[in-house]
Amino acid sequence: MKALILLAEGFEECEALTPADLLMRAGVEVELVSINDDLFVKGAHGITVKADKLITEVSTDDLSVLLLPGGGLGTENLAASFSVNGLVQMAVGMGVYVAAICAAPSVLGRLGLLDGRKIACYPGFEKYMPTANLTGNKVEVDDIFVTAEGMGVSLEFGLKIVELLFGYESAAKLALQVRKAEA
Repeated sequence: MKALILLAEGFEECEALTPADLLMRAGVEVELVSINDDLFVKGAHGITVKADKLITEVSTDDLSVLLLPGGGLGTENLAASFSVNGLVQMAVGMGVYVAAICAAPSVLGRLGLLDGRKIACYPGFEKYMPTANLTGNKVEVDDIFVTAEGMGVSLEFGLKIVELLFGYESAAKLALQVRKAEA
């Protein structure tokens, strides 16, 4: 199993790195992917992260999850990228989970992928998904699409993806492990 997490200038750091951490703990191969021409990507709060690969270098072999973190500028950059839009469409065609948090569900909405689907997103971004069903839940799953409200639910978002890949018991066990580590 492999997860690709797309990093664009201005991405919300917790929304990328918290799910990355959880997926790695669960045994998923995680690749942080820069959508830029440089492996170093600056997040919304000035934290620079070194990606594992450029988007031009990724393989979709064994792909289980494509994850789009939010952040206002990061989401704009994701939506403006031809490569990102193509990769999203490819992932949907393959039937793998496409996960987007905060403002990033709007990238999927602009592609018409969330029409009629249950979603969660950062308040104000539902305008990019006018025919989606904003449920009010913090994290929402509809078929292969996993959406979440924002940075404050990054842990729940990551755990939901783990649950979809490995089952409820595995996600619950991981949740207990990381919450004990917090104490």
